[in-house]
Amino acid sequence: MNALTQALASADSTLIAELEALYKDVHRHPELSMQEVRTAKIVADAMQDFGYEVTRNVGATGVVCVMRNGDGPTVMLRADMDALPMAENTGLPYASTVTARDADGVEVGVAHSCGHDMHVTWMIGAARILSKNRAAWGGTLMIVFQPGEETAEGASAMVRDWGDGRFPKPDIILGQHVMVGPAGTVNYRPGVTLSAGDSLKIKLFGRGSHGSQPQTSIDPVIMAAATTLRLQTIVSREIAPTEPAVLTIGSLQAGTKENIIPDEAIIKLNMRTFNEDTREYMQKAIRRICCAECDASGAERPPEFTTINSYPLTENDLAATQKVAQAFGHQFGENASLAPSPASASEDFSIFGRTWGVPYVFWFVGSTDPAVYAKAKEEKTVNQLPSNHSPKFAPQIHPTLETGLQAMLTAAGAWLCPGIAA
Repeated sequence: MNALTQALASADSTLIAELEALYKDVHRHPELSMQEVRTAKIVADAMQDFGYEVTRNVGATGVVCVMRNGDGPTVMLRADMDALPMAENTGLPYASTVTARDADGVEVGVAHSCGHDMHVTWMIGAARILSKNRAAWGGTLMIVFQPGEETAEGASAMVRDWGDGRFPKPDIILGQHVMVGPAGTVNYRPGVTLSAGDSLKIKLFGRGSHGSQPQTSIDPVIMAAATTLRLQTIVSREIAPTEPAVLTIGSLQAGTKENIIPDEAIIKLNMRTFNEDTREYMQKAIRRICCAECDASGAERPPEFTTINSYPLTENDLAATQKVAQAFGHQFGENASLAPSPASASEDFSIFGRTWGVPYVFWFVGSTDPAVYAKAKEEKTVNQLPSNHSPKFAPQIHPTLETGLQAMLTAAGAWLCPGIAA
């Protein structure tokens, strides 16, 4: 236990109650990506009260908070703030009933079904402990509240708005995510931890006509159907079975009426990969197949490709992860473990480290009732537990709140504190 987690253990008993109230408030008032105005104000005001130098509206609604506390490394801690365009179905007394208009102007439900409300709560709690216990650590602390993780916009927007010399350059960047797993546990992984994720919109161009005269058309529905089937062979026939990869067609849109052959069709797909060579190959294969199917159909123009979003690999620095793992071992004992394999989820967290050439570590905090998780594991039904992005995803507040707070302070303390005592 380092000095910061000792400070947490001896903190005023009202701290956790206040953080629980904050969590429920943020959960009840979710905001869509790049629209996190209320959340950003809450965190900026709190951080200002704690004594941080606060800069608002970095990369739209992002907040950067700096505290200089003598000699030592510069440590950046990051939390994301945005919610998802989906209705919540948890039945919780503090469930979201919010609706909002998305980027396309469509009214949607809004919910913190990925757990970013917990991330915000953890970070405010850690910031408060760090501020009140400055004698326990030395260095420069930079806490970043990021917008737009769910759309892969936020980290890039903040980096573009960072400016030369506007903020200190970190020596290490740390982040964490709430996930399915026994509450009270943490897990980590050196190297590749999360997949790269790429989403594309592909517009196929045909020639519209009456349904009774197909010979006068170039049917984009047939074109899209053939393309969809052929795209599935990239993973099954072009990628080695030993190399994990996923390609999902999530949307196929064409036409308005049963007797009208439309003049275009739209495919939206998502791919996940775990190394850059596979990623590059699949991107080229998608274009090759789409162009070939359009050519085979006699399309009069090639398909149009638009990137919806793109997430890089999250690849933890090996030495920094070892340092975090050692600290977690002291703090959590057997409740800290090595993740057996990378996860197929994606994050834009690594954009900060990749852009600046700074090592980073990203880890996971369990949030499922341990008894529920143990039963599901015994019955081999873990995959049926409500997970992130499920309308029923509902982290168990305790001890998830305390564990995430301990994890962030433990990892930060590995750099900011002069040593770690077992």
